[in-house]
Amino acid sequence: METIQIENAQQGHPIKTEKLKKVAQTILSALGCPDSEISILIVDDTRIQELNRDYLQRDNATNVISFSMLEGEGADLNPQLLGDVVISADTAARDASEADTPFENELYFLLLHGILHLLGY
Repeated sequence: METIQIENAQQGHPIKTEKLKKVAQTILSALGCPDSEISILIVDDTRIQELNRDYLQRDNATNVISFSMLEGEGADLNPQLLGDVVISADTAARDASEADTPFENELYFLLLHGILHLLGY
């Protein structure tokens, strides 16, 4: 079974999903949980704003949201299942431009940020 699932649900920015998967695996390995399961969803600002509003009661676009499966009811059912990381490619692109850094670097940074949240940081 795949331990890292990626869905690119936006069209505005090219995403190298295989490279993103390798980066995610490197992050998980470095954090001592190489066999953990996560899903990564890449969306646009409209979709992340909807998720932010519906689940976190914040009605604005953001760069990354994490939904941990290690918290709440049923958290102990599958300790390998960390949860979901949702990244806005639109916000990542803007942030990368403002920081004068490549889009991919910002995407990987947000992935790290999201995975750390899944682990409770």
